[in-house]
Amino acid sequence: MPERRMLTLLVLLAVLDATYASAPAWSSRSGDYRVSYESEINPPVINRIHSWTLVVTESSGAPVEGATISIDGGMPAHDHGLPTAPRVTSEIAPGRYLLEGVRFHMAGAWEIVVTIEVDDKRDTVVIPLEL
Repeated sequence: MPERRMLTLLVLLAVLDATYASAPAWSSRSGDYRVSYESEINPPVINRIHSWTLVVTESSGAPVEGATISIDGGMPAHDHGLPTAPRVTSEIAPGRYLLEGVRFHMAGAWEIVVTIEVDDKRDTVVIPLEL
């Protein structure tokens, strides 16, 4: 029986690893950072407040710990911002940040602008979304 549990655990870890590895990631303007996200609602839907986990790494893949992260964005084609003020409320694991208060109020092309500050370094990642 322990072998079966171990096999189940290994299969689960392989699935999680494949899922994480296949998640899209976007590079920062300088190329020093990469950001991906996991939405609690997948795919994100209109008019429902939800949370994301932002995964922030160096270009080498090492997690970025202790960053200050701010969020902006909107619909460039409509010239308006986000309908809420999402914010990072905690670092839940090394390089994994909880973003709360995400909501989209209409279909179309959105951008989420993630600004990362570590020490004296500041950089920006733009995540495009089509809802």
